[in-house]
Amino acid sequence: MWDQQLIHTENGVFEVFTKGEGSPLCVTHLYSEYNANGSRFAEMFVPFYKVYLVNLRGCGKSTDDLTVFNYSMQDSVGDLEAIRKTLGHETWGFAGHSTGGMLALKYAILYPLSVEFIVAGGLCASSDYMQHPGSIYCKENPNNKRILEILAMLKDPASTVEQRQAGSKEWALMSLYKEQSFENMVSRPTSGKTVSKRLDYFSYEELPTFDLRPQLPNVKTRAFIYGGLYDAQCPYEYAVEAAQLLPNATLTTFSESNHHPCIEEEEKFAEFVREIFQGVPNS
Repeated sequence: MWDQQLIHTENGVFEVFTKGEGSPLCVTHLYSEYNANGSRFAEMFVPFYKVYLVNLRGCGKSTDDLTVFNYSMQDSVGDLEAIRKTLGHETWGFAGHSTGGMLALKYAILYPLSVEFIVAGGLCASSDYMQHPGSIYCKENPNNKRILEILAMLKDPASTVEQRQAGSKEWALMSLYKEQSFENMVSRPTSGKTVSKRLDYFSYEELPTFDLRPQLPNVKTRAFIYGGLYDAQCPYEYAVEAAQLLPNATLTTFSESNHHPCIEEEEKFAEFVREIFQGVPNS
């Protein structure tokens, strides 16, 4: 289990779960809520770092005060900075998957002196993936109609636990290269449920104009970018694009993965993290 902390910062109180020892590494996702079960992605870094798994504003027991700050990427990164300062770390690493990976890019853009390195995958540096037929979020994708139905059901308070579980499984299967990987996905306790109000903010307020590509060539932060070759959410070519735009980036390809390499190629992902650790000096 992960240890819970409530961090009192200048931006409000944030719920953070910690595990591991060593140099600090922050992990979060733009619209997921965590608990003491941690997350499969964050767990991959625990053998090498002291991992801080953060519930962002509006998630779990973190503040949901919107009088000054909102759910945007910019304010979310500002909240992470407030947490880092309160914890007393001069710098830390940041790892994020999917929209967490997009947040990693934003963090490196806004606070390059605070982030020693970023690990980011399953991501896109712009909203272009929404128009890519290979993405389930594109209207031209055969699974798009169904994924929209599932998302609507998940945020409907009238939906039953059974409906939510079935819908979540169906969504997960769309994002796995091999169906049998689902058994591995659910084989261990984890957390990271979708927080609809944050997802809605991202979808309707931020995503329409989201484009970090012009800023990435100026980012000097070390970036470890990865992608699943068969990613059905953010197609692999967008990981390639981000790695090419970042001047100090490497790209790791998971050739037997869809959107979740840390599950579908768990051993290879663990080696990927080990190589990052060996290549980044401890603070």
